[in-house]
Amino acid sequence: MKHGFLRYSLVALAAGLLLLAVLAGQQFRLFERAWFNTIAWFQQDQRRERSLWLPGYRAEIQAKAVEGLADDLSALTFDQERRMLVSVTNQPPQLVELSLDGELLRTVELRGFTDPEAIEYIAPGLFVIADERDQRLVEVRLDADARVFDAAGAPQLSLGIGLNGNKGLEGLAYDPLSETLLVAKERNPVRIFGIRGFLHRQPEAALDVEVLEDVERDARLFLRDLSSLDFDAASGHLLVLSDESRLLLEVDRDGRPISSLSLLAGQHGLESSVPQAEGVALDDRGVLYLISEPNLFYRFVPR
Repeated sequence: MKHGFLRYSLVALAAGLLLLAVLAGQQFRLFERAWFNTIAWFQQDQRRERSLWLPGYRAEIQAKAVEGLADDLSALTFDQERRMLVSVTNQPPQLVELSLDGELLRTVELRGFTDPEAIEYIAPGLFVIADERDQRLVEVRLDADARVFDAAGAPQLSLGIGLNGNKGLEGLAYDPLSETLLVAKERNPVRIFGIRGFLHRQPEAALDVEVLEDVERDARLFLRDLSSLDFDAASGHLLVLSDESRLLLEVDRDGRPISSLSLLAGQHGLESSVPQAEGVALDDRGVLYLISEPNLFYRFVPR
């Protein structure tokens, strides 16, 4: 009797552990990620030729504290005109300029913002900032010596995409060829929307905005959340950053994941895992930059 009860208990325990493993695999998208890694390994030669090929990147600067900022760095974009990086903080709301070595260059006070979470370079002196909780996009024009920017009177667009508190707009990217602003919704569920008609319109023209979705592409994103986006105009590929998945994903023109960069310790030369990845940017020479809360700076270079 005791042996029978023990056998039953072991079987029940094994079944319970298997069920937990399956549920965890679904929750953390482990099955899709494992399948992607397998296919990417077999097709690496073909994929390397037509992509940025993130597996080839290695950390050149890692976990460098940005001096002059306490914490709360969020988002990252590359200013092509001045060859610098631009970020935002939300407490206090400010725009932050960084050198390509992660040195603080300038801060600009942001007035009229409640929770600036993402920023994207559009053209010389022109940016878009996403206010997360309000789901609001604000067009920002900056002079080289500006110290304050006030959102009052600036062109703005309010979005009502799956409002659920602090899980709103989390990343921005810009496709200059189609003049499409790509907007990431963080989670529940993860989504990437295309916005056309907000930028480059005549001041007197009526606002005619088109919101685009790609449900199939979003379903392929085996990521638990979205932290940041960046668009590579040369390849037409999108970079998608996930803090919870500890992963940077490259997505091709057809919306298919094609390569990835793990943010875990021991991968790509990282001595420690990236604690909370919040922003990614690619410069015009193919160098990758990453920031993590509280105020950590990373630079990855292709081999």
